[in-house]
Amino acid sequence: MRIIDLSTPVDAGVWEPNPVVHEILSPAEGARHMAEGMRENWGIDFDPDQLPDGELLSLDTLTLTTHTGTHVDAPSHYGTRADYRTGAPRHIDAMPLDWFVRPGMVLDLTDAPVGAVDADRLRRAFDEAGREPAPLDIVMLRTGADRLAGTPEYFTDFTGLDGSATRLLLALGVRVIGTDAFSLDAPFAHMIEKFHESGDHGVLWPAHFAGREQEYCQIERLANLDALPAATGFTVSCLPVRIVGAGAGWARAVALVDEG
Repeated sequence: MRIIDLSTPVDAGVWEPNPVVHEILSPAEGARHMAEGMRENWGIDFDPDQLPDGELLSLDTLTLTTHTGTHVDAPSHYGTRADYRTGAPRHIDAMPLDWFVRPGMVLDLTDAPVGAVDADRLRRAFDEAGREPAPLDIVMLRTGADRLAGTPEYFTDFTGLDGSATRLLLALGVRVIGTDAFSLDAPFAHMIEKFHESGDHGVLWPAHFAGREQEYCQIERLANLDALPAATGFTVSCLPVRIVGAGAGWARAVALVDEG
């Protein structure tokens, strides 16, 4: 079985609208940190110089949002109420794990301009892929935006889904939709420009807001979808980190390709 990494890294060295802060304690600093913690919390004295080279373990502390790097959006990210259930939408820690290890399907949208594609464009992509998505398939959109990752243009120059396209996938039973772009919706400036032109509130975050009508999750900021050998015939694993009460969780998304 071949494993294809479909994830973008969390990297404090590249541009982000919400910058990542990555603080590192060296193994020597980690030894002193451990000794201080043992003394303050449990009253235990230990001289870190007794350790080989005075070193214990390194320690990384990161400050970032749950939407940095490849991540899965939970239904609670889309709003505080939902039409499909009584009570609040579910957080990422409450989502069923079997949604996130499923047959995958990649749709080629690399010819689409900046903005959003509609349901008719997705139907063309189904034809190119050879079939419609099956219920609970993980459908991923290859837009080519991942080539811009780490630059400001990654957040402004990409293709998303409009409301009709998102609802088409949900009607087919898809519950996890992924994209190699920053967002499943069109870029912010594009949506707001369309709203000012038309006055139509339906052009504002329609892909996300469709999640208020039907429960589903998004995987945003995927990568390497062009490395998949075909549109179908592989399994996607994108298990999100179990963060209690969170609207999203980071994921190491991969495709599992059986080469037997």
